[in-house]
Amino acid sequence: MTIKRAEGSGKPTPSVDAVETIRKALEAAGVVFLSENGNGPGVALRKG
Repeated sequence: MTIKRAEGSGKPTPSVDAVETIRKALEAAGVVFLSENGNGPGVALRKG
């Protein structure tokens, strides 16, 4: 449920700590969060 809430699909909204934990886990798995570049924010997989 925390993931679902973090994606904006549920109430109540997740805590800041929960979102940070999810972000750190995804980054450790190779996900790179991209800033908005005119097309909106996004994600990519780290190369190599």
